[in-house]
Amino acid sequence: MTAAPTPARAVRARLSRLVWTLCGLTVAGVWTFPVYWMANTAFKPGRDMQTVTPQFWPHHPTLANFRTVVTDAVFWRALRNSAIVTVLVVLVAMAVAFLAALAIARFRFRGRRALLLAVMIVQMVPLNAVVIPLFLMFSAARLSDTLPGLVLAYLAFAMPFAVWTLRGFLSTIPVELEEAAMVDGCGRFGAFVRVVLPLLLPGLIATSIYTMILAWNEFMLTYFLISSPDNYTLPLWLTHFTLSEGTEYGPLMAGSTLIALPVVVFFMLVQRKVAGGLTAGAVKG
Repeated sequence: MTAAPTPARAVRARLSRLVWTLCGLTVAGVWTFPVYWMANTAFKPGRDMQTVTPQFWPHHPTLANFRTVVTDAVFWRALRNSAIVTVLVVLVAMAVAFLAALAIARFRFRGRRALLLAVMIVQMVPLNAVVIPLFLMFSAARLSDTLPGLVLAYLAFAMPFAVWTLRGFLSTIPVELEEAAMVDGCGRFGAFVRVVLPLLLPGLIATSIYTMILAWNEFMLTYFLISSPDNYTLPLWLTHFTLSEGTEYGPLMAGSTLIALPVVVFFMLVQRKVAGGLTAGAVKG
């Protein structure tokens, strides 16, 4: 029989839970406060932004900052460019990374370890170290200041992450499940589609979301590779609110809020799949 917890032990357990809860709330507050302040500032008129006493909610809310954003023709071109680049990067990265991860996880071939090591090393290289060589290489290939060049540059950084992540998901799915399906009459392709793919789907969704966030929010590569306003993406478009006379904080915060909304909404819609992908190591046989 299990001994009943003593009152002192129960008190310590409650205090421990309380401490960890407070720590979690503190971390959540630190992470969410800048987002709240960005959205709060987007609804403030200029005079309220310059007050000495911080205003934690807009006393005179206005939509003027959002009107400045949506009436800007460059904003709609940048939105179109960001959508095109993000969709292409996600589709190509998922297709190629899926095949590469499948080969690494399921087959043994010469150079497999070297390939895995190369993928890991590429992820460790900081973006600042390669942005200038990329710019010189793309300029020589006449791919700078073009959307196809931007897609290729994003893929260079999205692919290693996608390959490594999908390889981890595939490694958690036992080969015996495919073999059992093949014994029951499925071909190799049928066993893969009916057994492996449903188990891998949460991992594919999680990886595609993080790839989408990387492509949607990337700024540094775009800053170096794109110079024409016709090819601006949304993060680069935000910089035109920083003028020589100063920064227009109202439209800047309104634009940042609008840019963040699609990612937040999409993430909320598929958060269960993301959670399932992150815990995909528990495979039911």
